[in-house]
Amino acid sequence: MPELPEVETTRRGVEPHLAGATITGVVVREARLRWPVPPALAATLTGLPVLAVRRRAKYLLLEFASGTLLVHLGMSGSLRLVAADTPPQKHDHIDLILDGRTALRYRDPRRFGAMLWHVGPVELHPLLASLGPEPLGDEFGGDTLYRASRGRTTAIKQLLMDNHVVVGVGNIYANESLFQAGIRPGRAARRLTRADCDRLADAIKNILARAIDAGGSTLRDFVGASGQPGYFQQTYAVYGRAEEPCHACGSLIRQIRQGQRSSYYCPHCQPW
Repeated sequence: MPELPEVETTRRGVEPHLAGATITGVVVREARLRWPVPPALAATLTGLPVLAVRRRAKYLLLEFASGTLLVHLGMSGSLRLVAADTPPQKHDHIDLILDGRTALRYRDPRRFGAMLWHVGPVELHPLLASLGPEPLGDEFGGDTLYRASRGRTTAIKQLLMDNHVVVGVGNIYANESLFQAGIRPGRAARRLTRADCDRLADAIKNILARAIDAGGSTLRDFVGASGQPGYFQQTYAVYGRAEEPCHACGSLIRQIRQGQRSSYYCPHCQPW
């Protein structure tokens, strides 16, 4: 599933082409996404200039004077900029035509993504209203994690993946951040000290920033807006490296199951 760095990579890729461009047409080939595409989307957007392209958690927000288009990539979705007359492939479900020449093409083989229209303050949309702080923003830090972890018996990795606590820290980046902070993924959240939380918050910011700079991580079908995959996966310290030697100490990386996901850690570098 595309995580925050992949979505931010996509935003940075499409923003220079979208901001200031006018939507001159919308082609919906398949409306049955996770939530149905609004039937009036073409009539709503045609003729409107795009004012800005923002991101909130894993949602891309295309802002117009009369509302906001929320775009979620789901598990396998991607956005590509193509010539408007480029023949669509099987899973190319939606085109936003820009100034009659270029199309922002939404591709989603699994159809778990979304494209929804919202009028009014977008932060009040039901999908966004209860989200926690952005991990790369000033509102997130060690104090945020410390307050959220008090009294919580849940494992710290599970807490990091709770979007009410902090958004966008998915499985890959939770594993990598915990390794950098020297904390095991199964440690009870309430047992973290304030120093642990400070170290972990700094690690999250560092790991996510590095992943964005590297263009995100490629999982299955994900590619960036330019069509080029991300390369952060080539620098993973623990994720997907079970029984391989740790780059730092040589100990074998271990794998455990937490919920429905795999977690990875180094028993030496993450002693507790």
